Amino acid sequence: MQVLDAGAVRRWADACVRSLDANREAIDRINVYPVPDGDTGTNLLQTMRSALDALLRAPADARDAAGTSLAALAKGALAGARGNSGVILSQVLRGLAETVQGASTMTGGALRQALHRADELATAAVSQPVAGTVLSVLHAAAEAAADGPDDLEHVITSAAKAGAAALADTPRQLAVLAKAGVVDAGGRGLLVLLDTLAAVVTGREEESEVVPVLPRTPESLTTGREAGSVEFEYEVMYLLDGTSETAVDELRATLGGLGDCVSAVGDGAELWTVHVHCNDIGAAIEAGIGAGRPHRITVARFADQIAAQAPRFVRDRAVVVLVSGEGAVELFRSEGAVVVDLAAVGSPTPSDLLAVLVSTRARQVTVLPGTPGLRDRLAEAVAQAVEAGQDVVVVPTASPVQVLAAIAVHDPSRRPGDDVVAMAEAAAATRRGELALSDGEGITWAGRVRVGDLLGLLDGEVVLIEPAPADEDAVGDLACRLVDRMLAGGGELVTTVLGAAAPPGLADLLEDHLRLSHPEVELTVYQGGQPDAIILVGVE
Repeated sequence: MQVLDAGAVRRWADACVRSLDANREAIDRINVYPVPDGDTGTNLLQTMRSALDALLRAPADARDAAGTSLAALAKGALAGARGNSGVILSQVLRGLAETVQGASTMTGGALRQALHRADELATAAVSQPVAGTVLSVLHAAAEAAADGPDDLEHVITSAAKAGAAALADTPRQLAVLAKAGVVDAGGRGLLVLLDTLAAVVTGREEESEVVPVLPRTPESLTTGREAGSVEFEYEVMYLLDGTSETAVDELRATLGGLGDCVSAVGDGAELWTVHVHCNDIGAAIEAGIGAGRPHRITVARFADQIAAQAPRFVRDRAVVVLVSGEGAVELFRSEGAVVVDLAAVGSPTPSDLLAVLVSTRARQVTVLPGTPGLRDRLAEAVAQAVEAGQDVVVVPTASPVQVLAAIAVHDPSRRPGDDVVAMAEAAAATRRGELALSDGEGITWAGRVRVGDLLGLLDGEVVLIEPAPADEDAVGDLACRLVDRMLAGGGELVTTVLGAAAPPGLADLLEDHLRLSHPEVELTVYQGGQPDAIILVGVE
């Protein structure tokens, strides 16, 4: 599609309503900011329904062009705006409408300008803009649309992709989101609209990749707002006409003294919608009477909405495993664990790890880290989870082979405390070895190490060195020597996890070697695919 005409605008609006309806419950569940009242998805849906209804009821000549159709949508959204998110949505639609006033179609260049105008109006609609909200998602989408050719498909797909990336970043911008383990609900709703428009333009039903959104929890509902206004119990909204810009400016100032989340936005003509969170309902309405003619007044009490939310925990226990490599990830998932692929996510922050813990929705969580490098960040995430009421225990495991040993004795039917002790004992009884290439220089107990040397490590210490370059024969020889050294202290079971750099035939070589030198030992081999290791060895 090269341009958006009236028919495309109508199809987009109808598709938005259907998509928001499908996503409403999921968006409601992650609504924790600015008030954790669980209604953002519902408000966006009802606002968009009002917009579509206004378009369908408009006279034929008022919906025969893209410009007039968008104007009808904007006016309907403003009149039927619900909540903060609905107000912002009305301004997004107004921005689209203002850019193509009187035009029969909207081009890619016009859409680019429209998103910029929508960004301006939505930001102006909020009394105190905060990073990490729908405004951040909209701004990123508008900025991405400004680059590249004017092709309509390029503009909208670029905007949708940038919006998805900005949405994924919202928990890092807003602490209340990170603590609850969710992305911004309003931003998620906006991304639904962008994806829907992209689908209309391209003809492909594709959705942007979005980070997992987690269910809302009772603890997240009590999280203080960034604005420090948890004492406000009511949301008051009304339409206002018979007023002026000056009177509306004075109204904003008056409402700002009564509460927060103040907005008073118009359609560019005669109608305004007013929104505030406050305690004195009467004073908020009287302020509107002083500015003009308020009508369609609605009042909602946050506590009534919060009380109906679902329970936080849906299961008693979960095991979380942190490892690298596709093979290892699939292995532990097959054991029923919640697995994070460290190779895929990079270096997770404490907020990322906290989000994983919360996402389990389990009352008691056992964490098995397959690397020692996460200790401090994991400790911070666990402390926050425990403070929020979740029972989280980390079993010391510094290698996937120790994680395997712990998983092998995991028994959900045991008491949680007893099960954790059994897993910790199994991990501690597993000596861990590794073959890897050196990426630096240094002095070890086994001698000098240079870049590219093949290293044999035992419990994290270098014990064997093969100078670079090391061929496949050298790798196999060093692997056998490492296993022999580990078995010198005894052992009945050798577990190996092959990394991405393991040469072909390494497992067979080890099996042949153990059959001759240690026939009493059992060997188990797994494909791990770790990008930073050749082979991992565990001896029990």
